[in-house]
Amino acid sequence: MSFRTSHNESTGAGRWSVAMRLTAWYVGSSFVILLAASAVLYLILVSNLRREQDQFLADKVRVLREMLRQHPGEIGNLKEEVEQAWAPRQYARVYARVLGPGGQIIAQSPRMGPRLRPDAFPPPVPLGDSPEQGVSLHSTRGEPVRAQSAEAQIGSDGKTTAVIQVALDTELAGELLSQYRRTLLVVLCAGLAVCAGAGYWLVRASLKPLRQIAATAQRVRSTSLDQRIDVSGLPAELSSLGVRFNAMLERLEDSFSRLSRFSADIAHELRTPVNNMRLEVEVALGKGRSVDEYRETLGSCLEECERLGRIIDSMLFIARAEDPRTQIAREPVDVSRELRLVRDFYELPAAEAGVELRVDCAPQIRAELDRTLFQRAVSNLVANAIHHTPRGGRVAVTAMRQNGELRVDVSDTGSGMAAEDLPHIFDRFYRADRARSTAAGNVGLGLPIVKSIVALHGGHVTAQSALNGGTRMTITLPIRE
Repeated sequence: MSFRTSHNESTGAGRWSVAMRLTAWYVGSSFVILLAASAVLYLILVSNLRREQDQFLADKVRVLREMLRQHPGEIGNLKEEVEQAWAPRQYARVYARVLGPGGQIIAQSPRMGPRLRPDAFPPPVPLGDSPEQGVSLHSTRGEPVRAQSAEAQIGSDGKTTAVIQVALDTELAGELLSQYRRTLLVVLCAGLAVCAGAGYWLVRASLKPLRQIAATAQRVRSTSLDQRIDVSGLPAELSSLGVRFNAMLERLEDSFSRLSRFSADIAHELRTPVNNMRLEVEVALGKGRSVDEYRETLGSCLEECERLGRIIDSMLFIARAEDPRTQIAREPVDVSRELRLVRDFYELPAAEAGVELRVDCAPQIRAELDRTLFQRAVSNLVANAIHHTPRGGRVAVTAMRQNGELRVDVSDTGSGMAAEDLPHIFDRFYRADRARSTAAGNVGLGLPIVKSIVALHGGHVTAQSALNGGTRMTITLPIRE
C-alpha cells in the first residue's frame, strides 16, 4: 500500500492518498454490509431450524398425549411408540419418556436413562397448553439436544396425569451449522477480496478525470498556455472545476500575450527616442559644428529625453495604480466646476484644431473623488477626442447622476474605430492608427491611465465607436458624498 508522508516528519504520521482512502471506505462499508447480511441470514437459519425442531417435538408430545388420553390401558402400544421414537432417523435421533404419578417411568426410549435424566428436563407445560418452544440441553455424554416437557391426561376422566419428556439429538444440525459458518467465513473472505479489487478499480476509474486534469496542468508552460481540459467526458462534480480551470488558463494566456505585446511595444517605444538621440549625437560628432548647431542638437536630445520621461512617468503611474495597496486622496468635488476647468484648458487647442468643445453638466453634482486624478482622466479623454476629430467636428463632455452613480460621457464626431480595435484600446501602447499616433507623439498610454484612475475610484470605463461614426467614452464612478 503506497502512501505519502506528511509535511511534519517529526510526528511520523502518514497520510493515505485519496484513492486509498476511498478504497478503504468502500471496502469497509461493503464488508460491513456483507457481514451484516451474512449474520442475519445465519440467525434466520438458526431460528428456522430451531422452530422446526420445536414443532417436531410438539407433534411428538401431541401423539403421546392422545395415546394416554384415549388408550390409557394399552401400555404396550405406548412403549412401542416410545421405543420406535428412539430408532435412528434420517437427520437426528429422538428420545421420549413417559413418567406416571409419583415420577415412576412408564415408558422410555432405549439408552435415554443414562443420557438424559428426568430432572434435566424443563418444567412440564400444563395440560391446557401446547408446548411451543423447547430448550437446549446437553446429555451426560455432552451431546447437544433440544428438549420439551408437558403434562398429559391418563384416561378421559382427568383424575390421573403423567409427564411426557421428549428430546431431539441436534448434533448433526450443529455440524450443519458449523459447516455453514465455515462456508460463510470463506464467502466473507472472498467477498472482502472482491470488494477490495472492485473498490480499487472503481476508485481508479472515478479518479481518472482528476489524473487527466493533473496531466493537463503538468503540461502547462509559459509557451503552452493553449492547453485545455476536455470537459465533455467529465462527471458533473468535476465539470465545473474543468470549466474554471480552462477559464483560468484563458486568463493566463491572455495576460501572457498582453505581456508579450507590452514588452515588444515598450522596447519599440523606448528604442525610438534612444536611436534618435544616438543619431543626433553621431551626426554632431561627425565633424566640427557651430555653437547654434550644437545647441539645436542638444535641444533635440532634450525633447527625446522629455519623451522618455513621459513614457516612464506614465508607466510608473499605471504600476502604482494597479497595486491594491494604493490609496487615493478623496475630497468633495464639484463635478461641474472641474469639467469647466478642463474645457478652459483645452479650449485653445480645440480652436486651433478647428473643433468645437462643449461641456454640459447638471448642476449640484458633488462626489468624493481625487480631484487631480479625475481631472487627468477627463483631460486624457478630451485630448484623445480632439486629436481624432477632423476640422469642423465637435467634442462634447456631459455629466449626470444616474442610478446613484456619476456618469461622464466624452463623445466626438471623429473618424471612430473598427470593432476589432475596441477590446484593446485600454491596453498599454495599443494604437488603432499606429502611423498617425506615432507621428503625433502618442505612445498609447492615455487610455490605460484613464482605466487605472477609474479603477482606483471603484468605477469602470467603456467605449462605443464605429468607423467614421465617432466615438463615445463613458466613465462611471460611484458617488460618495
